[in-house]
Amino acid sequence: MMGRTRTLALAGLFGLGVASLFAGGALAQFVDLPHRGQMNLHDPATPVMEKLVSLHTGLLWVIGLITLLVLALMVYVFVKFRESANPTPSTTTHNTLIEVAWTVIPVIILVGIAIPSFRLLYFMDRTKEAGLTVKVTAHQWYWTYEYPDFKVDAIDSRMVPLEEWAKFSDADKRDRPRLLATDNPLVVPANVNVRVLITSTDVMHSWAVPAFGIKQDAIIGRTNETWFNVVKEGLFYGQCSQICGENHAFMPIAVKAVSKAEFDKWIAAQSKSAALAPATDVASAIPATPAR
Repeated sequence: MMGRTRTLALAGLFGLGVASLFAGGALAQFVDLPHRGQMNLHDPATPVMEKLVSLHTGLLWVIGLITLLVLALMVYVFVKFRESANPTPSTTTHNTLIEVAWTVIPVIILVGIAIPSFRLLYFMDRTKEAGLTVKVTAHQWYWTYEYPDFKVDAIDSRMVPLEEWAKFSDADKRDRPRLLATDNPLVVPANVNVRVLITSTDVMHSWAVPAFGIKQDAIIGRTNETWFNVVKEGLFYGQCSQICGENHAFMPIAVKAVSKAEFDKWIAAQSKSAALAPATDVASAIPATPAR
């Protein structure tokens, strides 16, 4: 009896452990990171990236078929017209059918590629139904995020210094790797169209998040627009993809997609912080003599 009771207890503990393991995995935050040996694109996290991956896959099939066709023609020519089989060379100089074919067929292929490409370009350009607007300002060498729809302070996002990153736990180091971890990620709600306005205060930068299918230049004196809609919650990384100076490699991007309810709580907390912050003395903030 005691042996049976002990067996049942052990089985119950094992089942509880397995359930906890799966529950922990289900509650764990998704983190988009490149993996060693990875050969394909990032897993798509937005409709734009899904369409980009689909177009990329389709073009690979087109390229592959063209390569096989050219290889087959070359093998045919090598065998059919080798010297041993043709002691007397052909004197043919023109073939109207072949010349028309190798002009028309590539045009048809290019038009077939252009139609879905232009459709995707227009789809990627901007959204008419934005649920949130975010302004991204690039600096040497960090980002500033603003939420024009809400009364919150601008948020600077910088790479976590090495000495602070070294204090992270092993789990944090895995989810927030060196050279990608930032002190303040861009927080957005999932399943919402987010309009992104991008500009720069100095040189040209580029705000790029591979999982979103976004790469938009940040140019001084100009505001560029793009958008995304993250279909799942998690942490997504990118980097400045425009060579912007000596610290170009230390300008990461981190975007945290959360639920709508969690985003509302975060905005409320930011609004309270902005309301409690002391007023800025503008006169003292502006130097009397411009820096040279």
